[in-house]
Amino acid sequence: MTSELGVSSSSRVQFLDITSDVRGVVKESKCNEGICCVYVPHTTAAVTVNEGADPDVSRDIIDQMEKIAPSSGRYRHTEGNADAHIRSTVVGVSHMIPIRGGDLALGTWQSVFFCEFDGPRKRRVLVTVIAAS
Repeated sequence: MTSELGVSSSSRVQFLDITSDVRGVVKESKCNEGICCVYVPHTTAAVTVNEGADPDVSRDIIDQMEKIAPSSGRYRHTEGNADAHIRSTVVGVSHMIPIRGGDLALGTWQSVFFCEFDGPRKRRVLVTVIAAS
């Protein structure tokens, strides 16, 4: 079962917690044990699993990404979003999360984040639930 989530960012670089939306897809699937694949079909966005309890963690990641791929860097790609392409590649566009007991098997502090690197935009996230046999 694959569902599509709509995500809207409000700034150029932003982490959006989509954990409850992904959990909703898992619950709707009625899958008790399996895998949940979260995939971002965009070249300037990504998805990650990291601490959701302290918003400073996301802010720190965003700050460090500016050092890895500066928004004002000199790039061959001249559309003005080369940094976003690099950041998407570094973070990655998919995550596989185990499903146990009908829920995401996340750690106590973990959340699923959509990572916007070229917003604000309306984006899509594909969530596929694969039940264990």
